[in-house]
Amino acid sequence: EVQLVESGGGLVQTGGSLRLSCSLSGVTFDEYAVGWFRQVPGKEREGLGCIKSPDNFRYIKDSWKDRFTVTGNNAKKTTYLQMDNLKPEDTAEYLCATSWWSGPCIPLSHRYNYWGQGTRVTGTS
Repeated sequence: EVQLVESGGGLVQTGGSLRLSCSLSGVTFDEYAVGWFRQVPGKEREGLGCIKSPDNFRYIKDSWKDRFTVTGNNAKKTTYLQMDNLKPEDTAEYLCATSWWSGPCIPLSHRYNYWGQGTRVTGTS
């Protein structure tokens, strides 16, 4: 059974940083992508970025390239979302997801089959 567990969320002041982790288990795909998303109640889920295994192709949407970075450790089956210069409007539930993937990854939520429960990030002024 594929499982994903996010961690690292919390309260952060404006301008602060957080590193979220996404730990995978039960993945047997030879190629897979891990996408990062965020969800605010009442709004559509936003795709932030993704990373591919085993080639480590990485993608961050233009809106967040200057503040967010996706990295990964294939051996540990863990993916990280580094978020810098956080703002109150970054307050959201942050989720990771995975699916078998061939070629460059993109963070489109309907392409991912397995999801974590999320970790809450709250930006304070």
